[in-house]
Amino acid sequence: MIILQSVRTRRRLTLIFCYTTIGVFCLFFLFPIFYMAITSVKTSQEIESLKNVPFLIEEGATLQHYKDLLQKTDFLLYFKNTVQVTVLTTVISLVISIFAAYSLTRLRFTGSTAIATGIFLTYLVPETLLFIPLFKIVGSLGLLNSKWSLLLVLPISIVPFCTWILIGYFSSIPKELDEAALVDGANHIQMIIRVFLPVTLPGLVAATLFAFTISWASFLYPMAFIFSSDQQILTVGTISTLIKGDVYAWGGLMAAALLACLPPVIFYVFLMDYYISGLTAGSVKA
Repeated sequence: MIILQSVRTRRRLTLIFCYTTIGVFCLFFLFPIFYMAITSVKTSQEIESLKNVPFLIEEGATLQHYKDLLQKTDFLLYFKNTVQVTVLTTVISLVISIFAAYSLTRLRFTGSTAIATGIFLTYLVPETLLFIPLFKIVGSLGLLNSKWSLLLVLPISIVPFCTWILIGYFSSIPKELDEAALVDGANHIQMIIRVFLPVTLPGLVAATLFAFTISWASFLYPMAFIFSSDQQILTVGTISTLIKGDVYAWGGLMAAALLACLPPVIFYVFLMDYYISGLTAGSVKA
């Protein structure tokens, strides 16, 4: 009995410790969201006041910052541009990644392993080292000050990681499926669409979420390549509109940040299981 009680006590203490640790981490990571939400519904006077508690609403909530953001700024235009760029960039990156992963795992050729390693290593090159030469390339193509220039430069950061994820999944597919498909008269394109993509759905979802997130949150390339407001996307357009010199419209900035983060959050909430399993398989088998 004493041993059983001791085991139960240790188990109870372990659970308390685990839940406490998880609770602390949740508070730490959710605090920025909470602070943004609180600030976005405060009046400008309360935000600027140094006497009020910054984590509480003491003078009443207001939706004026959201109204001003949607009616007096180009936020909706930035949102539309971001959706267009993100969707097209994600599709382009996935198409390239799928064909690259398939060729490196199934069309064995000399140097395929080295090329696969090199593709992933390019993901480690920071954007701050690439945007200057890319600026010259984009300028020579006449795409400066155009949102469509992002379709050329953003896949550079997305394709290597997505290819690495899909290589791990494609490698796990038995080659007998390839042989059976070839016997049935399928070509390589049909094999990818009918065999590989259905089987590797978790990996494909993980790659899609990664591509979507990188495209949606891009900042350096839009800042460097786009100058006019009508071509700008959310990350840069919102800041350039709501920050004038040393004057910060904190209420509008927080409201814009909350609205801008909703699409990625929604995708992750519904597809988190696929995302985690896709990353796990890719990291193990690549």
